[in-house]
Amino acid sequence: MADPEVHVSGNGPADEGDVEMQGADEGAEAVEVGENNGEDAAAEEEKPAPRVTFIDYLKSPMIELLIGKGDSQTLLMAHKALLTKSPFFTQKLSSPDSRRIELVDDDLDAMSCFLEYLYTGEYFPHKRPGGTLEADPSTPETDKTGDQLLKHAKVYTLAEKLEMPTLKSLSHSKIHLIDSTAPAELAYARYVYSHTDRHDLTIRKPVASFWGQRSHVLRHQTEGTFRDMCMDFPEFAFDVLSFVLDAEEKRVQRKSAGAAPEEDVGRSARKRARGL
Repeated sequence: MADPEVHVSGNGPADEGDVEMQGADEGAEAVEVGENNGEDAAAEEEKPAPRVTFIDYLKSPMIELLIGKGDSQTLLMAHKALLTKSPFFTQKLSSPDSRRIELVDDDLDAMSCFLEYLYTGEYFPHKRPGGTLEADPSTPETDKTGDQLLKHAKVYTLAEKLEMPTLKSLSHSKIHLIDSTAPAELAYARYVYSHTDRHDLTIRKPVASFWGQRSHVLRHQTEGTFRDMCMDFPEFAFDVLSFVLDAEEKRVQRKSAGAAPEEDVGRSARKRARGL
């Protein structure tokens, strides 16, 4: 860079030129420093965020979770860094002094499944690559009471509360892999319609579809509880009736168009047929 031209006035002191030159040099230097700072800031922004290791999670503070109420109340412990993967717990633990959270209305087994999922990415029974669930020696092969269906349904509603969509999807997929009887299915339907939002079609629509396809047969296997279900939950009765009427309307339209009728009866609304 060429030296700046300095004009020295003959009327002023001789050192005024030196002052003017000094100011020019400082200005040039300031520009160069500013340019370097910008490059450093850009380089800082390009640095990738450090990877969070599992040991980092385990180093975080332990949080007490008080589940249930009364004599059945149970205290569980979990690491804060893992719990805050849930927006629900992030809000609950926003204060640095938060060390205990009471969850009096939540199911202990469902919360246990949630914690297992946080630490391992799955919960028992695990899904197999072939689209089945691993065997559980403590449960019968066919769910006759609804307990196996309800296990995953309760994880589903807990995941909804904790804002964990991946866990919610996982639990719902496991529901479709369980063989069950009509009474078990009705117990599951009762839970779904009493614990989920009416707009939650992800879990409600398959239930209505299942009973819409089979209610003319399965209602005789439920010892009158199907009628009680319809009386207690009019939305269930309406959804089942809507499915039946929609299916009949499609059948009439296909018949009028000369198309072959669909074989709807006996087809499961889930991935695999139930042991009916």
